[in-house]
Amino acid sequence: MQQTYADQVQVIGMTGRSDLAAQQAFVDDFELEAFDHMVDPDGAIWSTFNVNSQPAFVFVNDDGTTSTHIGPLGVEGLSAQMEQLISG
Repeated sequence: MQQTYADQVQVIGMTGRSDLAAQQAFVDDFELEAFDHMVDPDGAIWSTFNVNSQPAFVFVNDDGTTSTHIGPLGVEGLSAQMEQLISG
């Protein structure tokens, strides 16, 4: 996704609330190095966006509005969300 929408959407990952070594292993194991990742050790970011489990996706529009999706999206669902962000 990051490569497809690189000029239009910024993708930031958050691997979970485990220790840093486990988070890095997750990124490495699933080959997620194509985009940046944040660390949320105390869950403050998860809480801000009402994320209570993974997988979860938070979409932030240019105007700051957000929508949170809890659960898997798959390639088609994620692509649809990206297209919606781009179209405004």
